[in-house]
Amino acid sequence: MNSQYRTYRVATDFGYQVDSSIPVIGYTETVNNEMCISHSHPRAQLIYATRGVMNVVVGNNIWVVNPLQGLWIPSGVEHQVTFQKDVNYYSVFIDPSAIGGLPEKSFSFDIPMFLKQLVFKIISFGTSGNLTESQLRIIYVFLDELALIVPSATFLPTTNDERLQKVVELLMSDVSSKQTIDYYAELSFMSSRTLSRLFIKELGMNFSDWRTRMKLLEAIKRLGEKQSIKEIALDLGYETASAFIYMFKKHLGKTPSNYILEDENENDKMIA
Repeated sequence: MNSQYRTYRVATDFGYQVDSSIPVIGYTETVNNEMCISHSHPRAQLIYATRGVMNVVVGNNIWVVNPLQGLWIPSGVEHQVTFQKDVNYYSVFIDPSAIGGLPEKSFSFDIPMFLKQLVFKIISFGTSGNLTESQLRIIYVFLDELALIVPSATFLPTTNDERLQKVVELLMSDVSSKQTIDYYAELSFMSSRTLSRLFIKELGMNFSDWRTRMKLLEAIKRLGEKQSIKEIALDLGYETASAFIYMFKKHLGKTPSNYILEDENENDKMIA
């Protein structure tokens, strides 16, 4: 575990409370530079933050979760969460008795305003149970809305293949690298063709697309940390800010500036 992070576990305790009379348990706090080490629990979980960025690892996938997104984790799925700097963290844990019809795989998703408001309302119920009939009705609406969420593409697949893992680690350690696949193939003592096939087989995308996805997620993280677009572009190895903006818009359908603006507008609506 990276020594810069403290171990976090307070909220995870709610994931182990199996009680059908409490279909959901909501929890919130501000978390700063902490890591919730790899674990699983009987309750499914929705993770969200109104401020800050979380890195979530589930199996061979990595998600960078920002305030425009939520992350869904089904019951019994092992995961690790890292909270970078100040994160206003919100979580709802769903009892096994209430997960029928909910997604069976982990994914990030663009979280709609209505679902956010339901999360905030559920958290206001407290964690002790003794739910009223009106509170239970709100919970049922929340579960209905949760069943409608659909995945976004903002995740980064990783691998357990030792040969490919070395290349992935090298790429992630130097996000500004402009080296070709030939360079990494030579470092890994394999041909470029073999490495290219490994990317497709293990990661589901080619070398170029995977590296672009990695840069995109790093950009999302840095935007969440309020770094300037020019600074992000140069740190990610782009010659100009406009080249970075083009890549960002091509994959997310909006410019980095609009992405930030949407985040701030969402927060303004919640405060209003």
